Amino acid sequence: MSGTSELVWDVVVAGAGAAGLMAGISAAEHGARVLVLEKNRKPGVKILMSGGTRCNITHATDDRGIVAAYGPPGRFLHSALAAFGVQDTLDLFHAEGVATKVEETGKIFPVSDKALDVLNALLARLKCSGAALALEEPLRDLAVREPGFAVTTPRRVLNARRVILTVGGQSYPGSGTTGDGYALAARFGHTIVPPRPALVPITTAAPWVAELRGVTLADVGVRILENGKPLIAVRGSMLFAHFGLSGPVILDVSRVVSGHPIPPALTLELDLLPEMRQPEFDEWLRVRSAAEGKKLLAAVLAVLLPRRLADAVLPLAQLPPERKAAALSKPERQRLVGCVKRLPLPITGTLGFGKAEVTAGGVALDEVDSRSLQSKLVPNLFIAGELLDLDGPIGGYNFQAAWSTGWLAGRSAAAP
Repeated sequence: MSGTSELVWDVVVAGAGAAGLMAGISAAEHGARVLVLEKNRKPGVKILMSGGTRCNITHATDDRGIVAAYGPPGRFLHSALAAFGVQDTLDLFHAEGVATKVEETGKIFPVSDKALDVLNALLARLKCSGAALALEEPLRDLAVREPGFAVTTPRRVLNARRVILTVGGQSYPGSGTTGDGYALAARFGHTIVPPRPALVPITTAAPWVAELRGVTLADVGVRILENGKPLIAVRGSMLFAHFGLSGPVILDVSRVVSGHPIPPALTLELDLLPEMRQPEFDEWLRVRSAAEGKKLLAAVLAVLLPRRLADAVLPLAQLPPERKAAALSKPERQRLVGCVKRLPLPITGTLGFGKAEVTAGGVALDEVDSRSLQSKLVPNLFIAGELLDLDGPIGGYNFQAAWSTGWLAGRSAAAP
């Protein structure tokens, strides 16, 4: 595309992902002359990959619900959500023809189940805003030069009054998010909280787990323990895999594992029947084993658990797979109850950035003005999206943070 070093852009946005596209739209709609730079041949690669190519746009909650989901760091999002909240997000996509639906989990998806519809809506809005988009043109260098910055790409040196960094974190590096922004932000004096994978599957060496690959549990309790002390407890759906465990509940606890200096020092504990309290399950087992004594114990258990899982649990409770339900002694029953309600699993680690949906860590929040997303260290430099040290649970929360911080950064950068 055209554009010489003599031309001064009001705003240059580095990175055309969720936050970057929204920042470009916002800045242009607020009157700025905007250029969005993207290193890939196509924009929004990660949007297309997200949610199993369905794109979980946001969550069915209000703005306070988004803040709460992030815990204490969520306070940073107050201004961004006030500028562009959950309803604003839905309004924008609806206006661009993307009908949405709320699933049982509260996740909001396009009715079409196509992430491409979400990306096309953003690109249509970006085009309509008048912002320019340059593909296969990454930000190579950035230097302060009055009246703003000299922006260097492999093709040219651009002048920009203001710059918004939305180059993402390190998750899904195949999509182009390879952590480029950290070194750049650090060079300008920003503290980088060490990046680590979040919303990532967890690995274990327990051989019986691999044998259950493909088995899913709709409702399971998961705790991560260190020296017997719980660090996090979450409940939701889970999937057994050849490498270990995946599924929403596992992804939600994974940041504790990836953030620990010695993941194998942790234990993952499963409650396979969170709906039943331990005494209740013990009594159920006592009554059913007496009433159905001729049946295999695994078959009795299979009323509550997938049969393959029931078969796997018995040896873990020191009971033979062919054991009949009859005459289950109290110690045997207690071992089995303990295995079902507090099943310990050794952790080896996670699948790393290659399979992580988001990045934990990044630019320290206390060095960015939450009211504008402007750097407190470098005037006219704005930071939004996953580059910030801000990661939320699974369910559309991270996308909402990207839309909101991108919009606020764009609006702020466009201000006179």
